[in-house]
Amino acid sequence: MDAPVLPMPAPLCLVTNKDGVLALNPAALAVLQEVAQPMVVVAITGPYRTGKSFLMNRLAQKRTGFPLGPTVYAETKGIWMWCLPHPRQPRVTLVLLDTEGLGDPSKNDNHSDAWIFTLALLLSSTLVYNSVGTIDQRALEQLRLVTELSEHIRVREKDDNPAFNFVGIFPGFIWTVRDFMLQLRAGEKTLSEDEYLEDVMRLQTGGGQKAQERNELRRCLRNFFPRRKLFTMEQPPADANLTRLEELREDELQPGFRKQVDAFCRYIWEEAPVKVLPGGHQVTGSALAYLMEKYVAAISSGSVPCVESAVKALARAENTAAVQAAVAEYQRGMEQGLVLPTASYDALLAVHQDCEQRAITLFLSRAFANHEHQYHDELVHKLEAAKEEFCQRNKEASEQRCRTVLQELWRDMELRLQRGDYVARGGAQLFKDDLNRVLEEYKQRHDKGVRAEAVLKEFLREHEGLAQVLKATEVQLELAERQQEAAAAEAEVARKAAEAWKEEQKRSMEEYECQLQQRMKEEQRTWLEEQQRVLEHHRKEYEALLREGFTREAAALKEQIRELQEMMRPPKCTVL
Repeated sequence: MDAPVLPMPAPLCLVTNKDGVLALNPAALAVLQEVAQPMVVVAITGPYRTGKSFLMNRLAQKRTGFPLGPTVYAETKGIWMWCLPHPRQPRVTLVLLDTEGLGDPSKNDNHSDAWIFTLALLLSSTLVYNSVGTIDQRALEQLRLVTELSEHIRVREKDDNPAFNFVGIFPGFIWTVRDFMLQLRAGEKTLSEDEYLEDVMRLQTGGGQKAQERNELRRCLRNFFPRRKLFTMEQPPADANLTRLEELREDELQPGFRKQVDAFCRYIWEEAPVKVLPGGHQVTGSALAYLMEKYVAAISSGSVPCVESAVKALARAENTAAVQAAVAEYQRGMEQGLVLPTASYDALLAVHQDCEQRAITLFLSRAFANHEHQYHDELVHKLEAAKEEFCQRNKEASEQRCRTVLQELWRDMELRLQRGDYVARGGAQLFKDDLNRVLEEYKQRHDKGVRAEAVLKEFLREHEGLAQVLKATEVQLELAERQQEAAAAEAEVARKAAEAWKEEQKRSMEEYECQLQQRMKEEQRTWLEEQQRVLEHHRKEYEALLREGFTREAAALKEQIRELQEMMRPPKCTVL
């Protein structure tokens, strides 16, 4: 069962930004690491003093939370986090990330905007860009950071064309435009918000450096964010600005504004996806915290965050943890399910099979990017070692129990030996009768476990000297015969146990291989689906470039599409 979301009555600062130096807040990181559920991560960015925090409070269904300030100075510094139960999806956590405003003139460095924006991109599954007025050239210029992302993010460790690969890892993009006063029309045609956004994104004709720069920004937005959506919002009340929203009662907000904000929130709650890594692995709090640590560490060291490196490091940590959790699950199940000693090897085997299956299922649910089967092999080795440990404990418990039973049953014969009953006339027959009684009662006991015959054989061997003490050949023969019977029974038990374990290992390996193959097929299918979405996006962009008359750019994109298709093509089979 998923761990519940820790109560967060208010947001916490997750990433501090002091004089352009980014650092993680350990308290917020600890809260994040406790969230074991999949996460929908929504980050908001945009120019400072545009009411971003108000929208995030609305997504949290709270009037207050993220700070709104009444002055011209930006209130939010760094990145603030709020983890909440998702209002629409059970067992999913909604993570809201409110970032400091872009373009704050009080900042003393030119790099923190880029790094805050980069972190918002890398961490979120949906990125909201908030601005005021309309989407004109000035508004687009404020998104100039998008054209510089190739300088701040690497998708792969060896990445010849980073921008081409961004589409596979970037979040969905939502543009919210506040205090929007224009009519959505193109001539006589009424436009939807999304149609208006696509019209704004259309490449501009004409030469010159200015035109190229404008088109570069549009091209980046089109290439990087195939999932784009626009929400326009009128002024809250006509006589108030965005900095006073927290002070206003609900009935003081314009009906149209409330309706537009509600539409925005519903879209996020119903459409914003769970954050996943390449390959479809859903991100939980510990995974997000790990990635955040890697990205901030890279930025702090002056290097460029690499998604592939961070995900590989996360996979190593997560797969190691998955192995440990699976082994712990197996051991917990065996401890709870076994009463030692077990009546037979089959009884222990039945509990082992159930616990092993649960352990494997847990491992497969958490492991990812395990293409070399390294962690699968480690798990198999550790489960085998754990099973052998329980077998050894079972044997020891059985031996202890059997010796206790034999000592109890032998007590009367021990007294008779001390009294000399077996050296009198008829003593040999009396010894045989008593021994038969002891062995029969021993046989009737049902709690002796798997070492019953082996312990009996050893017990009889220890008493071989009695024949000489009693000077009775019949006693010697009787003990030898009983030893042979016990040895034969022990050998049969061992043979059956060996066959059972062999069959179990075969069954276990076949079942595990079947699950592993199924998991690999699912991962391959997910990968192909991801690449197909990327391919379809680039094809649409290629067609758009042709329609808009940008044949040279279209030709370059076509070559990249061909390379992607070649990568997706399954390897050819060689006939020998």
